[in-house]
Amino acid sequence: MKKLDIVFTAILVPIDFLMLFLAALVAYFLRFQVFIQYRPIVFDLPLKSYVNAVLLIILLWLFIFVLIGLYKFERRRFIDEFSKIILACSAGFAAVVILMFFQRELFNSRFIILAAWGLSIVFVSFGRLVIRLTRRLLYRKGIGVHQVIVIGEDKIADELISTFCKFPGIGYKVIRKFKKFDKETAAQIEEIKKAREIDEIIYANPEINRTEVLNLIDFCDVNHITFKYSADLMAAHTVNIEVATIAGIPIVELKKTHLEGWGRVYKRIFDIVGSFILIILFLPVMLLTALAIKLDSRGPIFWSRLDDGSPVKRIGQHGKPFGYFKFRSMRPGTHHLRYTELAALDFRKGPLAKIKEDPRVTRVGRFIRRYSLDELPELFLVLVGKMSLVGPRPHLPEEVAKYQKHHLRVLTVKPGITGLAQISGREKLDFEEEVKLDTYYIENWSLKLDLYILLKTPGAVLKGAV
Repeated sequence: MKKLDIVFTAILVPIDFLMLFLAALVAYFLRFQVFIQYRPIVFDLPLKSYVNAVLLIILLWLFIFVLIGLYKFERRRFIDEFSKIILACSAGFAAVVILMFFQRELFNSRFIILAAWGLSIVFVSFGRLVIRLTRRLLYRKGIGVHQVIVIGEDKIADELISTFCKFPGIGYKVIRKFKKFDKETAAQIEEIKKAREIDEIIYANPEINRTEVLNLIDFCDVNHITFKYSADLMAAHTVNIEVATIAGIPIVELKKTHLEGWGRVYKRIFDIVGSFILIILFLPVMLLTALAIKLDSRGPIFWSRLDDGSPVKRIGQHGKPFGYFKFRSMRPGTHHLRYTELAALDFRKGPLAKIKEDPRVTRVGRFIRRYSLDELPELFLVLVGKMSLVGPRPHLPEEVAKYQKHHLRVLTVKPGITGLAQISGREKLDFEEEVKLDTYYIENWSLKLDLYILLKTPGAVLKGAV
């Protein structure tokens, strides 16, 4: 999902809040300034008391908006959105009426309630229309546009391409069209991906070739490209699908994880708040660890440079490298030995090198590794958005280069400090078992699962250290 889509959907909440507040204020001033000459006021309603009540009611209305689906990350026609706005505002109006019945006071003005209901529909619709028009304007300027490859030789494929070209405000730009997906097409798409970003591949061939589609889904997973297909393929077995209509043609998106849309927003907020709190809690521990490293051996406190002086990189979400650092636990200038002199001591199968009784590790390094204290600086990487509190562990570029195709699935999400594999056996697991657990986490993500993993992590660390 494009960042622009997330921004515009997330910004709907404060915009709706503002529009509802303005609707309530206009209703108040209409009653007290405009219609007072037609109907005298026989009750006392100070503006401050009114605003305090309105703020609480708006929070209730926003909750109703969520329940009705006004904040879902999906494309819909404005008429469909408008109908949902009417339904949501009417439900909010009904809730206020019920509150008035039991409270017997609240506003003491039927006019304000009715006016606020009608104005809320108008104001919220206006705010949503402005957001929609702004997004279309940005799309026309090429900002946030979805880069698409269409595969198919039927008229449906041609109609989609024609619609995308004719209406740039839709937000799709066709990079290339292929008649079918085979090894030659895959190679060409990989070459295109090196030169420019590819967001989606739309399979628009009603004559379904099961093998071709499965190969294409596998290709999209490996290359972190969203896979969509025309509704004629609904007979195929799929999980976590989302249907949208473009040019009257149903298009189905195959979701890789729940960590999209609001899930991504929730997880990021969870990471920011959680990492900030943990940094404060563990700051004394980190200061003591830094001091112990400095007193124990020569060299820097953090491991952030390779033996040749180049910065340490780990592979993050979608295979993108990021600058990495943690507390130094080894003697300086010995990192490369894991692939040369110490390669025979590697006890773990797979692309990750694990050295038993590693002679490069210092006395303090052995202790901080045992209790995973060397990884505490990763909290700062979580705070800035390079990592997450929970997710698959980040690996070195040379390790990721040895991944098999199905291993690349773990790069779908941001890497984490801890994960399902870390609370299920840590280094005792072989790499294939770790990938299976990480894949399960990606497909079944929830904030509840994140919280469960975080709460289980201290116990797993202490158990593994004994």
